[in-house]
Amino acid sequence: MNMPELSHGGEDDAAVNALRSAVMRLSRRLKHQRVDESLSPTEMSVLGTLARCGSATPGELARKEHVQPPSMTRIVALLEAKGLVRLEPHPDDRRQKVVTQTERAESMLEESRRKRNAWLAELTGELDEEEWAALRAAAPVLEKLAQM
Repeated sequence: MNMPELSHGGEDDAAVNALRSAVMRLSRRLKHQRVDESLSPTEMSVLGTLARCGSATPGELARKEHVQPPSMTRIVALLEAKGLVRLEPHPDDRRQKVVTQTERAESMLEESRRKRNAWLAELTGELDEEEWAALRAAAPVLEKLAQM
């Protein structure tokens, strides 16, 4: 896949590089602020997808998580064994199952969000007012990029 050319040359290239680097470093640091260390980042991501999008078939989850269906089947089995999801019959297709998160998963995700938010709030508390305003203004743009 070819990368699009940036319209303003080297300055945009440097900004894109800095943004990529900063987002990746911050993401790695946020991932370390976990409540349950026994879950892999992929398992946490699947639970997050279920929380955002609701129940889904393993195939739908595989597409949303960009993994192969056999891998998602293994992930769902691990989450089910840990009591974090349950498999229910599909309402329209008896051959399929629907994956639903359990209350235990909801509680764990909420606790994880609180911990990560507290950590991030502590970091942002070190910013001056201008930096904090710029970050608040950038949040919707970053969210848009994340949804593309």
